[in-house]
Amino acid sequence: MTRRGTLVVVALALAVAGCGTTRMTDTQRAATEMLLVSQAVDNAVAQIDCSALTGKEVFLDTQYLDGTVDKGYVISSLRQHLLAHGARLLEDRKQAKYVVEARSGAVGTDRNSLLLGTPQMSVPAVMVGQPTQLPEIALMKKTDMKGVAKLAVFAYNRQTGEAVWQSGLVDSRSTLKDWWVFGAGPFSSGSIRRRTELAGEELPRLPMPFAPNSGGDGDPRAKGKTADVTPATHTEPASDPPAKPTGER
Repeated sequence: MTRRGTLVVVALALAVAGCGTTRMTDTQRAATEMLLVSQAVDNAVAQIDCSALTGKEVFLDTQYLDGTVDKGYVISSLRQHLLAHGARLLEDRKQAKYVVEARSGAVGTDRNSLLLGTPQMSVPAVMVGQPTQLPEIALMKKTDMKGVAKLAVFAYNRQTGEAVWQSGLVDSRSTLKDWWVFGAGPFSSGSIRRRTELAGEELPRLPMPFAPNSGGDGDPRAKGKTADVTPATHTEPASDPPAKPTGER
């Protein structure tokens, strides 16, 4: 074989045997956390009845949402909800007759875990090269996460300061439950899951005593339960009649 032929064969062999790598990254926040928060916000906003603002020109004041987790999502959800109820959103506060003020009491997630077995622990090394970490031995393990959103909205006449409407305090929760049984899992269920999953794959709809929620169920609070501040619509006083010219009877 000539030298040129040898080089061609080597080049073909390298091309066939070549391999590539895929760069994989994760976002700073897990998708599960963002789903829990956004679903809780959706359910809380859905409880607000803005029908008292139908046809009214309103300005949405969001200054008291500063510092709220996913502030942009909360604001956009409220704007959409106001528009869906027929309110007319204005971007200039001075042009709006009514100001709608929103605040949040809580927007975030909680987590708690339960382990039946032996947790991972450190042990002193007796011999060189002996492992100093004992792995977790779980007969059954459960992790519960929930998203929480607590919101309140009210409206007032910008010129007179008179109260027009208030939503009352609305709160909602979203849930996620992960189970491990004798090392198998996680079996994942909750309101952000359409059905029970095993390691990310949906399972058939079978009764599973260790996964009580098969997923897809919304927060029961979304059906209208509110806290102490009750929803209310206020009747604005009639405008004063124009003053009569001097001398008119």
